[in-house]
Formats: sequence, structure tokens, C-alpha cells
Amino acid sequence: MSKNARKRSEINDGRDKRARTLRTVPSGDARVAGAKSPAKRKGPALDNAATSENTVTSAASWPEAVTRQWVEPFIGYLEKERRYSRYTMRNYRQALEDFYRWLRREKLAERVFGDGDFAALGKRVVRDFVIEAQRRFDRRTLHNHVSGLRAFFKFWLMHGTLARNPFVGVPLPKLEKRLPQFLTEEQMRRLLNGPQRLLENEAIDAFTAWRDRLAMELLYGGGVRVSELVGLNYGDVEMGSGVARVLGKGRKERLCPLGKVALAVLKKFSAEFARDSSAGAPVMITVRHERMNARAVQLLLKRYLTFADLPADLSPHKLRHSYATHLLNAGADLRVVQELLGHVSLNTTQVYTHVSVERLKEVYSRAHPRA
Repeated sequence: MSKNARKRSEINDGRDKRARTLRTVPSGDARVAGAKSPAKRKGPALDNAATSENTVTSAASWPEAVTRQWVEPFIGYLEKERRYSRYTMRNYRQALEDFYRWLRREKLAERVFGDGDFAALGKRVVRDFVIEAQRRFDRRTLHNHVSGLRAFFKFWLMHGTLARNPFVGVPLPKLEKRLPQFLTEEQMRRLLNGPQRLLENEAIDAFTAWRDRLAMELLYGGGVRVSELVGLNYGDVEMGSGVARVLGKGRKERLCPLGKVALAVLKKFSAEFARDSSAGAPVMITVRHERMNARAVQLLLKRYLTFADLPADLSPHKLRHSYATHLLNAGADLRVVQELLGHVSLNTTQVYTHVSVERLKEVYSRAHPRA
């Protein structure tokens, strides 16, 4: 074996060892309601709040002229006129970058974005892109990418730059229907008790314990998104009524009742641990008393999921799923839950109507004359 070949073999052996070391398997009886076997994700995590803001503005794969002429006006429109979240803008930019890389491989990038010849994006070209993308992304990621590309070409269609939107009517693989994962009430109780138990064992300090409990109580008690949680200021919370005014998707405000427990934890934390509880001060803070980011919330949740013997890969959004599911299981009106979650469409909320068999039997036995 040559010296170079031996070196390549050693490098590959090292990679294999590192890969085996990094593989982990969830432990314990960590079966979550609504959960399926973990599937391999082939695309970027579109709902992952942990990606830093630098990812949103990264344009390494774009020539500067293309970014300035085609991408920046579109992203500016999403931000200022459509008021999209930075996560949506990040995802749409990623979709555009992926499409541009594919066009460059197909020797079409310069013709389309350099010469402005969008007629080159015929049905066959778009179909070939979708077929190739299916090998790299799962179905949901592909749908999200195409949605971003459709919005991009719609924007330039409105400005008269092209005659048609090449991504309108493009055939896509059917999405599998997935019920949202949620924790049972018993699992939620174990999770929320985690900070206090670690504090009693002197594994964490009092500031961390009450801060972490506050984060989870607000996610579950208020049904807020993680982005809404880290953006919450003391001025947004009416302590008397226990209602928070949060800024959700599309910069739309809604009122979220927090519940007695979450409100009590918030009052204790602000009184005993927060240096600043003025109207503009953040509720969720680091040990340096700076505003927390979404990544920090994800990491603290993983700690308590592991401690409660639950799957550590569950995201903060699963607490929102649990919030909606438990409300409906207890008999809450679907329209009310829609308002609490801030959903524009009732169809989005209806996915949470997967009530337990016991609940269905209970309603049936109480309401049906032949039960």
C-alpha cells in the first residue's frame, strides 16, 4: 500500500471511530405520546430555533451581485412588509441557496440570475430539480423549500421581472400525516419537578433552578413558542391578571393566560433573582442577566428531559403541543384553543384533536343514551 493510500485509510478509520462514539440511543422508558420511531432527517431543521442569526445573513454560496440584485430585495420584503420571523427568512434563504447551487451544477445559474432569463426555468427543469432534491431532503423539508422558492418568484412576478411563476403547480410528493408529539400529564409533572429536585440535591444553584423552572412553566402554562418566550419582557406581563401579551408569527400580538403556577414562579424569580424587572427588561435571562436565546432554552430543556427519563431530542415546541392537547382533553373549545395558540386557520389547530381513547369513552358513556 502506498504512503498516501495508507494515510487515507488511517483518516477514514478515525472518522469511523468518531462516528461510532457520537452515536447515542435514548435511554429508559422514554416513550412519548404520539411519538414514532426516530427518522433520519435529510434536510436542515426548519423549525430549529438554535441556528444563530448569522445563518440568516450568510450568503457564502451566492455571488455578491446575485445577493444584492435578487435576494436582498426579497428578504427585505419578507421582513418589512410581510413581517416574517427571522427563522422563516433563514429557511427561505436556505431554499434559494440550495436552488442556486443546483442551477450552477446544471450550468443554468448565470443564464437565470446573471442574464435574467427566467424562461429557462421550464417545467422540465423545475421537475428535474424537485426529483433530485427528493434524494437529499425529506418530504416536509422539500415542501418548505418549494414554498420559499414559490414566494421568491411570486415577489419578482409582482415586480414584472418574469412572466410566470415556475414553481406554481409543481408536483410534489404527498406529505405523510403526522400527529404532533406531546407529553402526558404525568410526564409533564416529572419534567417540571426536575429543577426543584436538582436544587434539593445541590446539583444546581437556586438562580438556575428557578430560572429553568420558569422557562418550562411559561412554555407549558402559556403555550408560547420558544421565540416568544425569549422575546418576553416584564412590561408584556400583567401581573394582576396573569396574562402575557406575546408577539407571535407575522408580528401578530395575542394574549396568553399564564396560569397560577407559572405566574407564581415568575413573581418569585423577578423578586428574588432578577436585577431588573422594569418594563423593558427581559424575563428570561442568563447568569450574566442578559437576555437568553432560543438555543439556551433548548439546552436547559434537554437536561431536564434526560433527568425525567424522557427523550432528550424533544424540542421546546413539544411543550406547546402538550399544552394544546391537555386543554382539548379537558374539554376546552377548539376555537378557544385556536385563539390561545395564535393559529390563523382552525385546520392548524385541529391536529391536536387526537384525544385519548379513555377521554372518548368517557364522553360517550356520559352523553349517549345506549352507553
